[in-house]
Amino acid sequence: MTDKRLTLVTGASRGIGRAVAFELATKHDHHVIALARSKKALEALDDDIKTAGGQATLVPLDLTDAASIERLSAVVLERWQKLDGLVANAGVLGPLGPIHTLKPTEFNSTFDTNLTANWRLIRSFDPLLRMSGTGRAVFMTSGVVPRPRAFWGAYQASKAALEAMVAAWAAETKTTDMKINLFDPGATRTDMRADAMPGEDPLSLPSAEDVAAKLAPLVTANVSSHGERIAFREM
Repeated sequence: MTDKRLTLVTGASRGIGRAVAFELATKHDHHVIALARSKKALEALDDDIKTAGGQATLVPLDLTDAASIERLSAVVLERWQKLDGLVANAGVLGPLGPIHTLKPTEFNSTFDTNLTANWRLIRSFDPLLRMSGTGRAVFMTSGVVPRPRAFWGAYQASKAALEAMVAAWAAETKTTDMKINLFDPGATRTDMRADAMPGEDPLSLPSAEDVAAKLAPLVTANVSSHGERIAFREM
């Protein structure tokens, strides 16, 4: 058990995920379960968190591995008997191009990470978030959902589906103590953004740390928002 709030952050090895894991562990006194595929990057995050006086548990794991998600929830139940927060940040851009040119494997892979993996998180951690009494969950979405654009078909479709799924979960938990929201960071100075917009000046964009400072409070005990789509630039 821990007296700190226990929050799981996916995609914690870089970008916004790394920044929010660090923010929660060092400025909000959460014990962070940091999940990502890269063990080396997680260890570097852990070093930074410890240096700043925080605590983290590292989980090198591929979110598309369904059995691993179920095992993780069982471990969290046995060790902590609850989960206070979930920041479902992990996502992939996938290939950009005309929708009819995408290979089935490319399309499916984008949905596996951006949609299906998040459904697995909901399925496995809903009971643990209910056990918290102040369970909080935030899912990362994108501005391309309300403003669709050409050549982003698989990515924006997966994020639109994610928004619909999270809205359903929020409606289903309306009478509980849980608070579930979507968060749109907008264009941010990350590797994913650089891949999507290679000609853009990254210094013209907010940093991942700027975004994390606004995102982190959404998994604290005193948040009141529920079933909302919250945009960084409107906060």
